[in-house]
Amino acid sequence: MKDAVIRVQGLGKQYRIGLRRHANRTFGEMLVEGLAAPFRRRRSTRAAADCDDGLIWALQDVSFDVARGEVVGIIGANGAGKSTLLKILSRITEPTTGRALLRGRVASLLEVGTGFHPELTGRENIYLNGAMLGMKRAEIARKFDEIVAFAEIEKFLDTPVKRYSSGMYVRLAFAVAAHLEPEILVVDEVLAVGDADFQKKCLGKMQGVSRCEGRTVLFVSHNMVALRNLCMRALWLDRGRIRAEGEAAAVVHEYLSSLGATASAPDVDLTHWANRRGSGNVRFTHARLLRDGRPCGCFERLGPMTLQFTFEAKTPTRVNLSAICATSGENIKVLQLAHQDSPGFDPEVAAGQHTVRVEIDRLPLQCGEYHWMLGLHTDALVAEDVVCDVLHFVVEDELRTSPRPYRSINAHGLCTLLADWHYVEEGCRAVQPV
Repeated sequence: MKDAVIRVQGLGKQYRIGLRRHANRTFGEMLVEGLAAPFRRRRSTRAAADCDDGLIWALQDVSFDVARGEVVGIIGANGAGKSTLLKILSRITEPTTGRALLRGRVASLLEVGTGFHPELTGRENIYLNGAMLGMKRAEIARKFDEIVAFAEIEKFLDTPVKRYSSGMYVRLAFAVAAHLEPEILVVDEVLAVGDADFQKKCLGKMQGVSRCEGRTVLFVSHNMVALRNLCMRALWLDRGRIRAEGEAAAVVHEYLSSLGATASAPDVDLTHWANRRGSGNVRFTHARLLRDGRPCGCFERLGPMTLQFTFEAKTPTRVNLSAICATSGENIKVLQLAHQDSPGFDPEVAAGQHTVRVEIDRLPLQCGEYHWMLGLHTDALVAEDVVCDVLHFVVEDELRTSPRPYRSINAHGLCTLLADWHYVEEGCRAVQPV
């Protein structure tokens, strides 16, 4: 790639873990160790073995190029090496093997508070970060009002940032990184700390700096919908190695498919589930997701899903059942199911256990990771039992493997609906192919 602004070749990073610290030993401890040394056999051999056992590769043999103006997403499970890669590209840590060549200034947003001096005010930290990027004071001053307006922290601008909440930290940090005109913007999952409106604002800004200003963006996220919409390409890191690279939609599809294949089937005993609230007069005891009658954790977009749960009533009662689906990570609620929408369902139940099945013919969710929240309420909307963060699952795109001539590559929004598309012949005539 001739116009590459990032070139990574054979990159590897090794860490040593689990070794005892020797920096703070007392004189007595060192004296005892010295006296005992002659009686230890094969000491050097054992130490070498311990050393080998304490080495892990966070990254290994990673190579890729990124062109100017390109937005590249990096995905993978926790511990896959995503943050380590960004720290190397940001010059925070050095690689063990290989090299990374970057052309231009790099602005990084990796962890809450990174690059900020806690004792300085927000105003002072803006100028400090600009100076670290090699900008002159006059250049920073020209961008200052834009940064403050984007971060929406005018009232706290002259307050030391150590008194900021994590959300305020992220607002200011992203505003500084995006507006001080770096050639390369590196953003980790830290944006998840912000609220939904600010995340949307940040995604729009990253899209703008890439398309309109020609800057390069590296973006790590577990939000698959946002990543597919924002990024041109994606890298999938798995245990420190690149498992897939290419078009964002295709890589996300492959990643989500692997999650569905490897995840344990969502079949959960809720008897002792901790993340719940309510009076407990009626309680959920079991829940699971089914596909074709079998427990499953991976579902096709616009395909069928069955939600099944069991609850126990201590006395005869009237129940109000609901289920809310939310995105994993951001916890954005996207779907709600309620028994009131099923006219044939009887909410009057006797004492004892009852099992309910909710059949969804066409799951209207875009590709991504989701979970359910189950609710039992009285007619007065008093919570009897609300079980949160349960039944995690992934949605993959069946259309990518279908024989249809057209398919959805860049999906927008959180939901998708089937609709009947047709020409209205009255008053107009469709153009016939020659």
